[in-house]
Amino acid sequence: MTAGLSTDAYAELRESVVTTIWNELDPLGEHIENTERIPYDLVLPVLRSCGAFGLLVPRAYGGSGLSVSQYLPILSEFAKIQGGIRAIVHVHNSFAHALSEIGSEEQKAEILPGAATGDKSLAFALTEPENGTGADLSTTARRDGDDYVVSGRKWLITNSDIASHFLVFAKTSPQEVSALLVPRDTPGFSIKPLPETMGCKGAEHGELTFAEVRVPTSALVGAEGEGQAHLERALEISRVFIAASSLGTATQALDLSLTYAQERVTFGKPIAERQAVQRYLAEMAIDVYALRGMLADAAAKWDAGRRIPAESSMVKQFGLEAVGRVTDRALLVHGGIGYTRRHPVERLYRDARLNWLEEGTPTIQYLVAARELLGGYTFDDVFDALTV
Repeated sequence: MTAGLSTDAYAELRESVVTTIWNELDPLGEHIENTERIPYDLVLPVLRSCGAFGLLVPRAYGGSGLSVSQYLPILSEFAKIQGGIRAIVHVHNSFAHALSEIGSEEQKAEILPGAATGDKSLAFALTEPENGTGADLSTTARRDGDDYVVSGRKWLITNSDIASHFLVFAKTSPQEVSALLVPRDTPGFSIKPLPETMGCKGAEHGELTFAEVRVPTSALVGAEGEGQAHLERALEISRVFIAASSLGTATQALDLSLTYAQERVTFGKPIAERQAVQRYLAEMAIDVYALRGMLADAAAKWDAGRRIPAESSMVKQFGLEAVGRVTDRALLVHGGIGYTRRHPVERLYRDARLNWLEEGTPTIQYLVAARELLGGYTFDDVFDALTV
């Protein structure tokens, strides 16, 4: 179970981070969109100063140790501004959190104190250019004495330009997937950028090459063959974080549309008085409200120490569909001018589309949810408790 911060300490931290988001980070958005680069010399010190890197790092290692329920509103707030900044915060916190749950005491002591301050960061190295998802891997880690020798390629690895360590998933036998920690400066390990993305500009999603990279056996996370279990646990909660990002983007799109609809006048009256526009706004609000409820349920279960394999995939899938619908309608409310960069809905529309791909595509979410349900998994006990 995760208790998180006390009410007063959390309120103080959240206010500090939110103020920093809007006063110091949001003004950098236009520059990032224009240059397609994040000015790390400006952004990273700001994220460090407000504690954004240590949100999910346990307090024993210098972080804030937030519960998931406490973290989601802060991540959602980041998703309202330029998407590249949100991607940095999301990936850093997601996999610092994962390491705190699956890493050895030595591994946690090596990485987490630096992760709390942003001096170190862990990236998630799973996706490969010639393979599918999960256990469909070509990267191998061969045992050689006191070392593992890692060979293969990964790509679309977010934060590859700032990560100090990479959680690499590789085959240690034809049937087994294992996870290893590979430091950035390991000989034989190279990183190169991929072309810029549609949205979330500035966040790097690089290509990694492992040419007979040697790491000590102490780099193994858990035991050989536990990589699939580590993968599933890390993605399970990270999918909830993606849904929270969808909520933030959708909420911002709704708020901007409500304001615009009341300000935009045609034929002598605000378009907010037109039934067609009112329906768009109501549909947007329904999606936002439903997603908030699903997130609260998933977070409460995780914080209570429960696994949520079906819920995480369902809320991730609903979130990406909801933010897609909401940003579609936001564009319709704004009309032609919303298709230009004069209004933020153009950026929100592009940023939201990354949510379709992070932590698994829709087909994966449907597969996981259906597999769990057909296996007898139930998820209605919290609702039943509320209605007693």
